[in-house]
This record gives sequence, C-alpha cells and structure tokens, in this order.
Amino acid sequence: MNMDAYQQAALRTAAPRDKHNELFHLLLGLVGETGEIAEKAKKIVRDKGSDFSQWDTEDIKKELGDTLWYLAVIADHFELSLDDVAKHNIAKLADRQKRGVLGGSGDDR
Repeated sequence: MNMDAYQQAALRTAAPRDKHNELFHLLLGLVGETGEIAEKAKKIVRDKGSDFSQWDTEDIKKELGDTLWYLAVIADHFELSLDDVAKHNIAKLADRQKRGVLGGSGDDR
C-alpha cells in the first residue's frame, strides 16, 4: 500500500475536519499513541533487562499503525499528502547524511 492510498483509507474513518477541536483531539491522540509505545519500551527495560528481542512484534505493529493513522489524518488537516511528507523527510535525511550532520541537533542543520 502506498502512503497516499493509506491516507485516503484512514480518512474514511476520521471525524470531519471542521468538528470542534478536532485537530487538537488528533494531536493529543498522536501523543497518546507514541506514549503507549514508549510505555511498552519502558516495561522491556524494567522487566526484561532491555532485551528488545522480547518485544511482541504484533503488539508494536498495532501501536505503530495507530500512530500512522493519526499522522495521516493530521497531515490532511494541513492539506499535505502523506506521500509528500514521507518523500520530504527522506530527502531531508539524505541531505543531512551527505553533509555529515545526521547526528547533530537543531532542525536546520
């Protein structure tokens, strides 16, 4: 499935853009889902000696999917195609790698 096809499918299950506070709701949802991933990682560190090979891959697939859904719908709120967002990100990272600044800090490095 390509990114834009995913985004269109995700939008079929999203609330209308003009719903009161919908963008805020989506942003909180994104933070919540990424927090769930971090919480599961914390438990691996705490309970399994940081052995991430013990991570339930079906579980992380579900959580990553939820995160992707929020990203797709938020992008649409800004009239951005998820495919364009992904392409832009890869181009940015390739440029940083070429310039040897992948491991720095700051958005405009």
